[in-house]
Amino acid sequence: MKVAIIHYWFITRRGGEKVVESILKLYPNADIYTLFYDENKYGDSLKNYNIYSSILNTPFLRKHYQKIFPLYPIGIRSLKLKNNYDLIISSESGPAKGVFIKNKTPHVCYIHSPMRYAWSHGETYIKTTNYFLRPIIRFFFNKLRVWDTTTVNNVDLYIANSVNVAKRVQKYYNKKSEIVYPPIADFLFNNKPKESTKEYYLSFGALTPYKKIDLLVHSFNASGKSLIIIGEGSEKEKLIQVANKNIQFISCPNWVDVETIILKSKALLFPGEEDFGMIPLEVMTYGIPVIAFSKGGALETVKENKENIEISSGLFFHEQTVNAVNEAINYFEIIENKFDSNWIRNHAKKFRETNFIQNFKEKVAACLRLDSN
Repeated sequence: MKVAIIHYWFITRRGGEKVVESILKLYPNADIYTLFYDENKYGDSLKNYNIYSSILNTPFLRKHYQKIFPLYPIGIRSLKLKNNYDLIISSESGPAKGVFIKNKTPHVCYIHSPMRYAWSHGETYIKTTNYFLRPIIRFFFNKLRVWDTTTVNNVDLYIANSVNVAKRVQKYYNKKSEIVYPPIADFLFNNKPKESTKEYYLSFGALTPYKKIDLLVHSFNASGKSLIIIGEGSEKEKLIQVANKNIQFISCPNWVDVETIILKSKALLFPGEEDFGMIPLEVMTYGIPVIAFSKGGALETVKENKENIEISSGLFFHEQTVNAVNEAINYFEIIENKFDSNWIRNHAKKFRETNFIQNFKEKVAACLRLDSN
């Protein structure tokens, strides 16, 4: 089969990009199309593939890729498919599903979320911007939403990354979707982690507004406890300026360094409302519990059982406030020795890459059979 994969961008290697790399194990000869590709930042993972980028993929626009969202429709229209493909797969939380498809080629969309700035998280982004610019940004968000609506029927099968996202697809697109959880790399389960002293709490991921890392900074400023924040993003400089000395920021190191940091952490803090959230599961593969906000994808990955902590993978807090976060941490410190690291690791195994590949393959095969009929 000739397969084309369309992904919004390859600039940093985060959850969506890891999903594409897993899909490529099913279709190793696929061509890749994207708005932006920065090989220097992304690394060597895709160096052997044919990658076609949009007219927006210039050094200047790539540097400001998250701020030029009004241009995304132009970029996606500039992606001209080079062959007559048998299957189109879009990896979507941006405009990827809007690619022009000729000859009614079957189109499967693996959706991480309907565009957050156009639908579910628009106001969250707007509140972080200059007050006088907000009406302009809101205007462009609305235009993007209108355009996004025109691309909904470009897809034959939506595969959502969680029940949470499937509900959004139904709400915003009025479409049903199958559910296949994202892949947690099999290599993370290969070695049993060594015991290590627990020295600090951990936050790990992109430093963008909806992740609510500012809530953690204020919470740990108040408590004085040690926190390490691993990640890059638009909020980093603001967070550094308000953080006390008990909070340490670390740029994304290689995985060996990440592993060392994870093993010395007491728990991962996960304060935002995520679509799914792969990082909690990646940290769980080391037997480390998660303290999460009780909304979004965390409800599908974090298991809390206060009656029997031994069969829990973490705890929830129910309000995004400093008091709620610190109360959850204080309770965690009372019962932290009751967590069973082996149970946590076994729980994470349900989401391993092997399962993703098999489930995704089955959903696509069913779609192609229906299309051929």
